Amino acid sequence: MNMAADTPSDQPGLRRIDTGRIVLNVRETGSGPSLLFFHGITSNSAVFTPLMARLSDRFTTMAVDQRGHGLSDKPESGYEANDYADDIASLIRTLDRGPAILVGHSLGARNSVTAAARYPDLVRSVIAIDFTPYIETEALDALEARVNAGNQLFKDVAAVEAYLAGRYPNVPVEAIKIRAKSGYHAVDGGLRPLASPPAMAQTAKGLRADLTPAYREVKKPVLIVRGELSKLVSAAALAKTSRLRPDLPVVVVPGADHYVNEVSPEITLKAITNFIDA
Repeated sequence: MNMAADTPSDQPGLRRIDTGRIVLNVRETGSGPSLLFFHGITSNSAVFTPLMARLSDRFTTMAVDQRGHGLSDKPESGYEANDYADDIASLIRTLDRGPAILVGHSLGARNSVTAAARYPDLVRSVIAIDFTPYIETEALDALEARVNAGNQLFKDVAAVEAYLAGRYPNVPVEAIKIRAKSGYHAVDGGLRPLASPPAMAQTAKGLRADLTPAYREVKKPVLIVRGELSKLVSAAALAKTSRLRPDLPVVVVPGADHYVNEVSPEITLKAITNFIDA
């Protein structure tokens, strides 16, 4: 029975970076300007490995386990947008390679836009995937329920894969396998999520905070990407966001739900490269 989760010793390009504020686990490959990836709630850096592989000929691609997630530090508190954004800023400063392009999905999108608004000197641009202001309370209630339900003990990797396939019905099998392999660790009796349950509960609550000031204030280029079938970001929420910032370009990915970069990696890749090249 394969009980192993990813660890820094068995994964190429995996390392821990002490930013002086927090120790973050990252996956890094490629060379060129910095392109940093930030995952959604309960997830981890591994979900971006397929995209990183396609972009590492042009960029130094680095996917980050955000605080409370994966193999990064899991403090008891500090899970509001500004806490995550300050982590991003401290990482970019520690890397000392100049301003970075940020790609964030969901929680990672919120954190990336917040970082760009707070620290414009450290950010070149942002690709914000399926998280905007004006998300309806019902959608956030459903998200919080899913997050809290994920703290389970699983017998083995196959049980994890079966659970994830039910939770993310549109996510392809290979992407489910990445999540199952990278997001869990062996404990007595089976596997548990690497993401800290108290951290996830605090983070889910923090997602309810008003994001309109960050979107109003951000001066750096931001591409907004929404999955056409997203249950988190409604068409109405996107429309209100576009009224708030009509200057920000929008891509709606046909047939994709909330998990755009895993469900539609080719379109996501094209959206990222077109935006950066423009």
